[in-house]
Amino acid sequence: MANDFKGRGNLGAAPTVKHVDVDGERRAVAQLRVYFDRSVPDGDGGFVDRGGFWLDVNLWGPKAEVAAKVLPKGARVAVTGTLVNHEWADKDSGEPRARLEVQADHVDLDLSRVESIQFRKKESADEAEAD
Repeated sequence: MANDFKGRGNLGAAPTVKHVDVDGERRAVAQLRVYFDRSVPDGDGGFVDRGGFWLDVNLWGPKAEVAAKVLPKGARVAVTGTLVNHEWADKDSGEPRARLEVQADHVDLDLSRVESIQFRKKESADEAEAD
């Protein structure tokens, strides 16, 4: 059974992209560090953070390159994906270690802080074949 994850938060840094070999194919993966907050009303018309947390988020494929290109540090994003637990033994002590991360299906920009968006021109079938 998958551990589905949905959350909204802010990027702690701009995404970084690396390229890895998966089953003989070179694939891009964007690595994001996201603070998922839990804002609750403070009684005075504002909000206060109650118990947020940081998670590493991995986004694979063509979306990885786009995320790294357009998402700056501090961007508000919505993440959906699968929560994964990684376990290993510490190299020095041999002690067991574990870390949760999200394998993202989608990382969407939260529009609450966006002032403008520019879309690229959609390629026609003829233009795509010429490449």
